[in-house]
Amino acid sequence: MKKVFISFLAAALALLPTVARAQTEEEIRNKIMQDLKPWIEQEVQRRVKEALEAAKTSAPPASVTAPAPTESAATPGKSKLTEQLAKELSGQSAFPPMSNKPITLFSGGGSYANLSLDVLGLAGISSRADVSRIDPGGANQRGFELQEAEVFIDGAVDPYFYGAGNFSFGIDENGDTSVDIEEAYLRTTSLPWNLQVLAGQYKTAFGRLNLQHTHMWDFVDPSLVNARFLGTDGLRNPGVQISWLAPTPFYTAAYLSVQDSQGGTASSFLGSSGDVLFGRTLEDRRLRSAGDLLYVPRIASSFDLSDEQTLTLGASAAFGPNSSGTDTRTQIYGVDAYWKWKPANAGAWPFVKWQTEAMWRRYEAGADTAAGLPAETLNDWGAYSQLVWGFHQGWTAALRGDYVSGDHGAFEPDPDRDQRWRISPALTWYLSEFSKLRFQYNFDEIDHFGQANSVWMQFEFVLGAHGAHPY
Repeated sequence: MKKVFISFLAAALALLPTVARAQTEEEIRNKIMQDLKPWIEQEVQRRVKEALEAAKTSAPPASVTAPAPTESAATPGKSKLTEQLAKELSGQSAFPPMSNKPITLFSGGGSYANLSLDVLGLAGISSRADVSRIDPGGANQRGFELQEAEVFIDGAVDPYFYGAGNFSFGIDENGDTSVDIEEAYLRTTSLPWNLQVLAGQYKTAFGRLNLQHTHMWDFVDPSLVNARFLGTDGLRNPGVQISWLAPTPFYTAAYLSVQDSQGGTASSFLGSSGDVLFGRTLEDRRLRSAGDLLYVPRIASSFDLSDEQTLTLGASAAFGPNSSGTDTRTQIYGVDAYWKWKPANAGAWPFVKWQTEAMWRRYEAGADTAAGLPAETLNDWGAYSQLVWGFHQGWTAALRGDYVSGDHGAFEPDPDRDQRWRISPALTWYLSEFSKLRFQYNFDEIDHFGQANSVWMQFEFVLGAHGAHPY
């Protein structure tokens, strides 16, 4: 079975060079909605003012039909994105119109702020007691747990900036509550030359899965390669990102992110001092120069093959220091692909989507005399491939395969580098746009550890305008 799985994964990855699109229609739609919010608010204010002035002079009021937005310096690439959104919204929704309204904290003067709450509960059982090792970034324990409660605030600051914040609450296996600022950033909306700048705490634009919040996943846990290379909480830190929408016939965007490289959300880089990685105790290595920052370039392109099929392709890299020595560094490279089929003029169902990512990491490990470990360079690689089938309104079936491995190092057996693979079927029932129920089975095989069988059930509900999942 292991050979069959590896053959399946290799065949999926072999398709990467033939695929050529980088953002899903869900990502594009989310970007469009965020970009258009300030424009809509400004347009409403302008038309109200015109109507009041017209009433004073007994002139007929201005037309209430808003013109189609045109591409301008106000929002890079808006016309292309709006065209994509109009095409997507032309079909009927699989659910009734949204009954939940945004929980608006305030609105006026061209600015507004909305609030929502998203809660994920998890319950399950595993044949191995060390659940956090079996399911990194997913479940923490057998039985019941609150996987995440996320408070999301977003809005238009003024005509020039959009702001957002994601605040995550969780309960660990000891019953202690944790609070995490996942994201808190400003994004420009009025730069010229198709440029956009994002600044603050944000999820790094590396691959596909790293950009998604937990409630957006197609499975209850992240892929093994994402958890091992980018961390169980994902790669994210304070910094600045600049993006450019290239003037190509199809959608092409380039990104460059410069972020802090320390902390638990940058585990392959400076990480947290005192932690042990690859048998070595991480040093307290502080920022000395611009070379100690984390640099993450990414390029993504996308186009429609037909009215029913979409293809994607992306490439990412991450460069920064690590804390195993005074001058040691880490490099991570990744490629990602995505394909989706959905009948033209149909609603959200039926559909089929395939997604895969492959990564390679080069880690310069410093010498640790106390642990008796020499300086060496460690190479690791891994990939996942997943298929999701929306076979009936509100129902999806999914299958994911994971594989991670690496060369031999001085510290063995190493749970952070052991070869392992996993197969995960899942069934999800979307009761509405605001709740879902998911069942998932994981079969794991880990070198120096053995096999594990796990079954998980996840429930999600949302209050406010933050949808339970992307459409």
